[in-house]
Amino acid sequence: MKTLYIIRHAKSSWAVTGQPDFERGLNERGKKDAPRMGKRLKEKNIHPDLIVSSPAKRAYSTAKRIAKILNYHKEKIKEDRALYHADEDTILSVIRELNDKHQIVLLFGHNPGLTDFVNTLMNEEGNIDNIPTCGVVAFKLEVDYWKDVCWGCGKMIFFDYPKLA
Repeated sequence: MKTLYIIRHAKSSWAVTGQPDFERGLNERGKKDAPRMGKRLKEKNIHPDLIVSSPAKRAYSTAKRIAKILNYHKEKIKEDRALYHADEDTILSVIRELNDKHQIVLLFGHNPGLTDFVNTLMNEEGNIDNIPTCGVVAFKLEVDYWKDVCWGCGKMIFFDYPKLA
């Protein structure tokens, strides 16, 4: 059994005109929402074995802020360029390459790929219309090896986001 947390980056800033998309950081709301969601994960007693993030500034900054709350050393966050604006098939490929020693993984990325991914991974009726910024979708995966993750094998544990509470 594996556990996967899909997390969209927190609210990003558009303040710098002409700034490359990859370099956009978090705005003030994003800087507040990320630790807030980290605290909610900590309250659920979540202790990741691995955190994987898109290297885009807004995603990696979100990962670092949540990692800090969860007492996960930021130096251990694995950056994967493939997650930058990845589609659902690319996200699945990244997950299938994870080391099996990791049981609990947090993955940080971008929409629309993350929303498409969670909807295809779920083995239940219904869809999530949109994972909002800093939203978290948690799954139990009925697999022993990451390479065996497939469409429909995920059972959603919870869906949470900053404006929910």
